[in-house]
Amino acid sequence: MDFLMDIAEPGQSLKPHELAAAAALPRQRQRVVGIDLGTTYSLVAAIDLAGQPVCITDEEGRAALPSVVHYGADGTLLVGREAQEQALSQPQRTVSSAKRLMGRGLAELAAEEGGEQTPLQLLDGEGGMVCIAIGQRTLSPVEVSAEILKALKARAEEALDGPLHGAVVTVPAYFDDAQRQATKDAARLAGLEVLRLVNEPTAAALAYGLDNFQTGEGREGLFAIYDLGGGTFDISILRLNQGVFQVLATGGNSHLGGDDFDQRLVAYLLRESAQTQPTPYLLQACREEARRIKEALSAAESVAVALPLPDGTLLQRTIDRATFEGWIADLVNSTGVACRRALKDAGVRVADLQGVVLVGGSTRVPLVRRFVAQLFEREPLSDLDPDQVVALGAAHQASLLAGNSSAELLLLDVTPLSLGIETMGELVEKIIPRNTPIPTARAQEFTTFKDGQTAMAIHVLQGERELVSQCRSLARFELRGIPPLVAGAARIRVTFRVDADGLLTVSAQEETTRIEQSVAVKPSYGLSDGQIEQMLREALTHGEEDMRLRLLNEAKVEAERVLSAVGAALKQDSDLLSEQELKQVKAITLRLWEATQGEDPERINQMMSQLDKETAFFAQRRMDRSIQSAMTGRNIADFG
Repeated sequence: MDFLMDIAEPGQSLKPHELAAAAALPRQRQRVVGIDLGTTYSLVAAIDLAGQPVCITDEEGRAALPSVVHYGADGTLLVGREAQEQALSQPQRTVSSAKRLMGRGLAELAAEEGGEQTPLQLLDGEGGMVCIAIGQRTLSPVEVSAEILKALKARAEEALDGPLHGAVVTVPAYFDDAQRQATKDAARLAGLEVLRLVNEPTAAALAYGLDNFQTGEGREGLFAIYDLGGGTFDISILRLNQGVFQVLATGGNSHLGGDDFDQRLVAYLLRESAQTQPTPYLLQACREEARRIKEALSAAESVAVALPLPDGTLLQRTIDRATFEGWIADLVNSTGVACRRALKDAGVRVADLQGVVLVGGSTRVPLVRRFVAQLFEREPLSDLDPDQVVALGAAHQASLLAGNSSAELLLLDVTPLSLGIETMGELVEKIIPRNTPIPTARAQEFTTFKDGQTAMAIHVLQGERELVSQCRSLARFELRGIPPLVAGAARIRVTFRVDADGLLTVSAQEETTRIEQSVAVKPSYGLSDGQIEQMLREALTHGEEDMRLRLLNEAKVEAERVLSAVGAALKQDSDLLSEQELKQVKAITLRLWEATQGEDPERINQMMSQLDKETAFFAQRRMDRSIQSAMTGRNIADFG
């Protein structure tokens, strides 16, 4: 397992031009990546020529891409930080935390404690999937997530100097079948070949190379992976033995994460603002301020709040860490229930563990770290950046699946929730219990209820409860052609098969006639194959048009930045210019602004280049003033 020993240092990442050397791979090497599609941030990683996993960064050296997409009224589409910058001014056109909406219904979201405060307009979509209304468009969370994946794919292809052959995409261990299928749909819509879906805690274990930790005998170890991200919580108990990563049990809550910490702060800010009907702008302002407060309190004991209100006043308060921890204590404590249950399911005691690994940005909250240390009776491992560790592990797995590595490694994951069918009385008969190792196949025989019954309805369900109404419906199909026998005489064998991605296929066969019917469970919460194919066709048909629109949008965004910078410079240092020079600068600035009102990206770029040349003298004078100001009152000896 030498391959897993030499891993990236905490926070290590490479910019596209630095990783481009990885394109010079032997021909048998394939361009594959690992992707962590996160609630708050998403990352993409690859294995470099030294065999180390590294996160691929943008031009400014940032690995994390904000999971935010902005849909402009003029058709512009922004992803990442550019989209994030539009969240406050256009909150109803900017989607964040789409992962929390994946594979979920509107009623399900509304049923959560207090509901979620969001400036977005959420609607019931086809098949019960929540949709987002933006202007005249109705978007699914799958489509939003696909845009994030497209941005990561483009970043990786630039870094690796060529098209990707495939990707390992991570999902929360406690994602159900609908949410896993929605994630796979999003990847497919983004043009990614999914090599495998891997549970986030398992990917984190891969990144750590936990099987190389020295235990008592140096061969085997038991570890807990505590994963608290922006929107989901997972706990997994793993046994690691000579290259085999076996998940013994998993648990968690796919609706609990750092966003819920933010919601407690948002509720406080709204109460203090005395706004009974907050505007979308105020809601978004509260969400951004809440996130800032949460992050600041991870390092500081108290934080000053300054929230602009719609009436022009400023809400000013101070929140200390102890108060914030009191608000979220019940959320943090609730993770302990899942942890204890996972330990029990795995037949493991806390004392049996060799270590506990922290994963996810929300584990930076001091209360979370103290809670984990107390629950597991040891300080958790956090050597790697908890934000990057999942993507790094996914890159390891992608390299193995593509045959780029000779390391011998086997992942044995489990089903997060039980799978079964409906029986008479609206009861659920479980066929595959939760925490069953996958891939797996289980079968069970059923019979008819009435004399002469020639058909049987198969209703596939997922969940731990006993009643149909308390579990999630995954699919329905019918088996016809059953011989008209007396009740109880027919024998129908129902087989459940779960693949390595955790996706389900169900078949039913009448044993005497051998008549069979099967269904690849495609939850109504995902896009249909037809919808995805139509979107892919549209992407191909409008590819050239879309690329031009992308170039136009990029040029406009850059021009707006330049115009803003020039405006600020004139406001501060216009006295450095003569009247004629000031007119010259304003004239070229106006020409650039006029270009941004058109649809020609080449013209905008030309005007930006011209503005840069014609204002170079102004920039030099500002630099000279800055140096002169810094030197005032000092001599050369001060700089020795």
